[in-house]
Amino acid sequence: MSMNDAIEQSLVRIRPYLQVDGGDVELVKVTEDGIVEVRLTGSCASCPMSLMTLRAGIERALMLDHEGVIRVEQVR
Repeated sequence: MSMNDAIEQSLVRIRPYLQVDGGDVELVKVTEDGIVEVRLTGSCASCPMSLMTLRAGIERALMLDHEGVIRVEQVR
C-alpha cells in the first residue's frame, strides 16, 4: 500500500467528525519528506477554529497512524 493510500484510509476515519459540522478534508499531496498537504472544505474552510482542527485533530491522528508523517499543512 502506498503512503497516499494509507493516509487516505486514515482520513476516511477522521472525516465523519468534520462532516457532522458541515466540513470535510481532502488529501492533496504527501511529500517525500513526510509533509501531508490537505485542503479543508465546507464549513472547515472558513472556520476560525480550523487551525486547531488541523493541528490537534488531523495532524495528531495522522502522526499517530504513520510514523513517516512529520507535519500536516493546509493548502487552498
